[in-house]
Amino acid sequence: MHYFPLTIAFALLLLFLFIFLIIAIEVGILSYAYRRMGVDRRYVFSLLILSLLGSYINIPLFELAPERIVSNSYVDFFGIRHIIPFVREWPATIIAVNVGGAVIPAFLSLYLTLKNKLYRQSLVSIAIVTILVYFMAHPVRGVGIVVPEFVPPIAATAVAFIFSSKYAPALAYICGTMGTLLGADILHFGDIQGLGAPVASIGGAGTFDGIFVTGILAVLLASVMTGNGENASS
Repeated sequence: MHYFPLTIAFALLLLFLFIFLIIAIEVGILSYAYRRMGVDRRYVFSLLILSLLGSYINIPLFELAPERIVSNSYVDFFGIRHIIPFVREWPATIIAVNVGGAVIPAFLSLYLTLKNKLYRQSLVSIAIVTILVYFMAHPVRGVGIVVPEFVPPIAATAVAFIFSSKYAPALAYICGTMGTLLGADILHFGDIQGLGAPVASIGGAGTFDGIFVTGILAVLLASVMTGNGENASS
């Protein structure tokens, strides 16, 4: 149950985005965005790196009915290579929850909602992104449910600015991560049976890249747009 859902090359790309985010904050480019999020930048760094490392850990929940399992392979989808772990005597699909792609983003989203009092905005924006992601997600044999990684952050940024330009970075993270989890993994749960995936992890392979990229790009896009709005108003 411990394996990285993506190839080393793409994991390094996510790490590069994370390092770029650190540099951008340290030189002051994104300081305004994270003040609006209501999270100290030191904690943001820790949560993002824990999310990346936590993608290695899947917590098993239960098993589906036995079926023919795909093993020791990979699947390319929208330019991203997803790893199918090697299995030995594993007749059923294990339903699990990914620590880095589900547990940490869910807790951070809840914190941001309560901290910024974005109750109504969060519910509506999550619903919109959930519907969009649901129709964009695809069942992929051997992997599970896969969503194009750049759809959630772009959609989340647009929706966040419609409902709360003041707290757009926080709302973009909330609806981007939770909308992806709900629209791709939860609402497509019935499509998992028959895909032959040894592990169908909520927030894992197929959706982790979209969720992690959302945590970075949604804040980047929202901060740029927010900064432009502040400059225009001044």
